[in-house]
Amino acid sequence: MTPTVETVIPQAMATWRRLGVDEDTAAEMAEDLAADLTAAAHDGRDAGAVIGDDVDALATSWAVERGLPPLHWRVKETAVAAAGGAFVPAILALVFCFLSWDHTFDPCASWAEPGGGTPGTCRSTLESPWMWAGWAGWAGCALLAFFMIRRTVSVTLQHHLAPAREATLRALPKALPVIIVAGALVGGGIGLLGEPVLGYFAILALPVALVGMLGTVAAGAALLRHRTCPTKEFPAQQPRPGRRHL
Repeated sequence: MTPTVETVIPQAMATWRRLGVDEDTAAEMAEDLAADLTAAAHDGRDAGAVIGDDVDALATSWAVERGLPPLHWRVKETAVAAAGGAFVPAILALVFCFLSWDHTFDPCASWAEPGGGTPGTCRSTLESPWMWAGWAGWAGCALLAFFMIRRTVSVTLQHHLAPAREATLRALPKALPVIIVAGALVGGGIGLLGEPVLGYFAILALPVALVGMLGTVAAGAALLRHRTCPTKEFPAQQPRPGRRHL
């Protein structure tokens, strides 16, 4: 689709809103951009030939050139990104937990028969391959969570042009194992309390455990982002130039 003034301006405005540019400045820039594109059209040039195909990149570079993105730490966005990255691994981990609680991964090795009566409790065994498959599944979930959380946080901070992105990404791999283990402990603890607290409705502990795991991961990522952001203020924004000529 060939870009036009009607399609370029709303897309550029959306980019500036994402970057946190105030509405008045964004409107001023939109007027300048529309005027440049209109003048180019009078000269027989279409919008694509003037600004290229990547309107988002143009709007971003223009905002950065003018020093417009605010010095926002994006802690909330980091927390949401981390929780989003952990969502699928957490679901898979809960599936493995449910199968373990259902004794799918630990079939009975023998039956205890107290006093020679009827069979008693089933004793778990580590000799079953399925038991080891369950442990491998949990380890795989943790590994998947590590890479997905790191990826979503990196993309989110880049998307918002967040300051100190590199510092956060350097510290994140070191902190993620602790964050993931903490999330697993919270989820596991909620799961273990499900049966004695909820009884017959213990299955309801699974969604609560999911929320607990994601909340722990989000809180850990937010704390890390807060700690890796500079404590001193960034240099003052550069003066804004006048009209941009394309």
